[in-house]
Amino acid sequence: MAFKCNVGGVERAGRIVIGLLLIALAAFEVFSGTLRIAGFVVGGILFITGAVRWCLMNALFGISTCKTE
Repeated sequence: MAFKCNVGGVERAGRIVIGLLLIALAAFEVFSGTLRIAGFVVGGILFITGAVRWCLMNALFGISTCKTE
């Protein structure tokens, strides 16, 4: 199975920025307990999907924000 790009420019930037923000907030203990763990997990998922430009949920729903050539 080939992973075709389905996360475009603006969405990619947003995912990376929000992911890093959530990870930073969790790392600096702005959140506590379960919310802190969720911040790391959700932030990590957003960062990774933005970095690799592929998202499972977008693929499942047939959504693509990538510009096609």
